[in-house]
Amino acid sequence: MFDLDNPLVCEGIIGDGCGGGRLFFIEDETLKAYDPQSKEVINLLSDIKDAKKISKKGCIITIECQKESIKLDLSQIKS
Repeated sequence: MFDLDNPLVCEGIIGDGCGGGRLFFIEDETLKAYDPQSKEVINLLSDIKDAKKISKKGCIITIECQKESIKLDLSQIKS
């Protein structure tokens, strides 16, 4: 379903702090999280222009865009 070699997809590592086991991806200018257990997709951040790559370390997702870099702290998101 998800191509982990795609630069717009990254995997949350279980035990790394936030979002472990989920897949994070950008689709239609929106950062989304997919939970494989519940099969639920959650929109996290919209209006992301010209995304080139996403990565995740701990609770921080970094989105590298053509003109800027965006950092999203998952620990600050209310469920």
